[in-house]
Amino acid sequence: VGRIFLQPEERFIRKKKKKAGSNAKNFTEGWVEFRDKRVAKLVAASLHNTPIGVRKRSRFHYDLWNIKYLNRFKWTHLSEQLAYERQVRQQRMRAEVSQAKRETNFYLQNVEKSKHFLKKDSQKEHAEKSWGFVQRCTEDEIQTSKGKKRLKQQLARSAEIQQKSQSNKSLLTKIFNIQQ
Repeated sequence: VGRIFLQPEERFIRKKKKKAGSNAKNFTEGWVEFRDKRVAKLVAASLHNTPIGVRKRSRFHYDLWNIKYLNRFKWTHLSEQLAYERQVRQQRMRAEVSQAKRETNFYLQNVEKSKHFLKKDSQKEHAEKSWGFVQRCTEDEIQTSKGKKRLKQQLARSAEIQQKSQSNKSLLTKIFNIQQ
């Protein structure tokens, strides 16, 4: 056996499994490099589709080996593939981050625009209000208005007194049976 590489599970999948209480496989796939081609072919032929765990108590008892001999496959191909997958994953993450930034910037711009429009509307409301000034009354105007009020009050009092006297007359006529 030359080199061995085991592809670990993705972090978020591993965290989900661990949180759920499962302690299943930690790796998704593995690669083994043999120094001799004949030994590699022999191992692949003998172990393919055989159970990993021999004993019944082993947690790998029901798992099977899935081994293939890859003709003309070099270790550099594997490292290139892994590097490519890593780059793709990083590029995807960058794209997601940039998309999230664009969305937040768009949202913030809309918030700023709405604040600006609200400010404009409030300024329009202030501009529409009339700023007319009312001049204070002069002494003559005050005296005449007071005089008019007094006159109205006196007229109201006299009308009230007359009405009371009318009611008194009707009472007196009833008492003394005076005919008019």
